[in-house]
Amino acid sequence: MVLPLVKLGTLVLKTLSKPIATNLKQQAGKHPKFRQIIVDIAQANHRFTTTLQRRIYGHATDVEIHPLNGEKAVQAAVDLIGEAMRQRDEALAKEVAFLRQKIEEMEQQRSRGLAGVLHFKNPESVNTKTPNPV
Repeated sequence: MVLPLVKLGTLVLKTLSKPIATNLKQQAGKHPKFRQIIVDIAQANHRFTTTLQRRIYGHATDVEIHPLNGEKAVQAAVDLIGEAMRQRDEALAKEVAFLRQKIEEMEQQRSRGLAGVLHFKNPESVNTKTPNPV
């Protein structure tokens, strides 16, 4: 009963990710302090990814990296936040699948009773070798 609700919750979260990103973009236009915070995040990400790409392709990394303009920085920050939310949703879905598997294992052990929990061997399943009469 709980797992379908959790799965439904993750689907709702995935559905709301895009409108939240759009809302962040609108809030960035209205609130200068918030805008500056996400622009700083976007600029730091831009510097990091550009330096990383330059290292991968064997270019010099001691060159000046031109900052993004305001609108591109806001869009990059919104994309970054949206990607982080998507990855969190995927991680949450994996966790739900893991929990579902563990619950199924526990239910199977519960159906076997105390022997299933303590891993006792069933006396009928133990192979007892009897000597063959000659």
